[in-house]
Amino acid sequence: MRATAVAVAGALTAIGGLHAVWSHSPWPCRDRTEFAELVVGVRPERVPSAGLCLGVAGLLGSAAYLVGARGGVLPAAGPRRLRAAGAAGVAGVLLARGVGGPVLFGSGRVGRSARFVRMDRRLYSPLCVALGAGAAVVAAGGQ
Repeated sequence: MRATAVAVAGALTAIGGLHAVWSHSPWPCRDRTEFAELVVGVRPERVPSAGLCLGVAGLLGSAAYLVGARGGVLPAAGPRRLRAAGAAGVAGVLLARGVGGPVLFGSGRVGRSARFVRMDRRLYSPLCVALGAGAAVVAAGGQ
């Protein structure tokens, strides 16, 4: 379980870092237009603000801490029950995003570009399901 906590917390930290980068850069995309289409699935003028990107980065960092602390790989702060509930919440959100993404975006209920829908099916949603499952394992058996 410790290895799962390291993997999930590490991935969430990296993804949070990527969101922080996106607050000021479209990297690794060539430009804002490609970023909007591939990563967000919208027109460039509808890309989330820098503040929203940083907010998501902060939430992902908090999620990484909750999973890491529950898994015993980061220093634990606060009551054990809160860490357990927090890690379970992280699992729930990630699983909901992973399962809900193809339903919402693939069905056209939430309009997104064709490139985004393809990436969501191949990468974004499966990654969310994998990280959510890992967070659930940690939440169920952690410290």
